[in-house]
Amino acid sequence: MLLFAGARELAGSGAVELDLPEPATVADLRSALAAQCPALGAILDRSAVAVDGRYAGPSDPVVPGAKVALIPPVSGG
Repeated sequence: MLLFAGARELAGSGAVELDLPEPATVADLRSALAAQCPALGAILDRSAVAVDGRYAGPSDPVVPGAKVALIPPVSGG
């Protein structure tokens, strides 16, 4: 899973590997990520997840080999 911006800073890495059950959903992925990287807990609920280049909801599937990214909230002006 790729991590961007604040998520990358909190995790200390631009990517993490997660072991997910099959079949897995985005909700499963979020749970696994929270367990593996507790530092992301502060932004995880507010972050978007993209699977294979598309924003995904909690019930969307995550198949083995999918390209997954966590996109944290951004601010600016």
